[in-house]
Amino acid sequence: MEIRRVGAEFAVAPQLNPEDMADVASQGFAAVICNRPDGEEEGQPSVAEMREAAQAAGMAFHHLPVAGGAFPDAAAEAFRSVRRGTVGPVLAYCRTGTRSITLEALANPEGLEPSERLMQAAAAGYDLTAMSQKLT
Repeated sequence: MEIRRVGAEFAVAPQLNPEDMADVASQGFAAVICNRPDGEEEGQPSVAEMREAAQAAGMAFHHLPVAGGAFPDAAAEAFRSVRRGTVGPVLAYCRTGTRSITLEALANPEGLEPSERLMQAAAAGYDLTAMSQKLT
């Protein structure tokens, strides 16, 4: 399991498994966000399995799927709502972590300037410069 810290209250990860949830909770995360559509890839754990494992570990679980490089405003708004409404750190995951960090940058739950969001993403290993015009 590879968790990349973006800030004190947020981190991203590539695909997680149900057996990772107890470890995620032990690291202090209060909630998990899955940004993958269910059944996107063969062998991917189902959203139901992930939700059950997260809740059994004492964390909230949110399914906010995006696919095909599309990041609708509604998805960013839902992501912002979860981030702002969660007390404690949030871990978001997708196949590689890129969709999750992109949603974080678009949602901007902490009210950061675009350059700060790009730097946070870069520090976590993600280059979002191609979308800098969308970070207004």
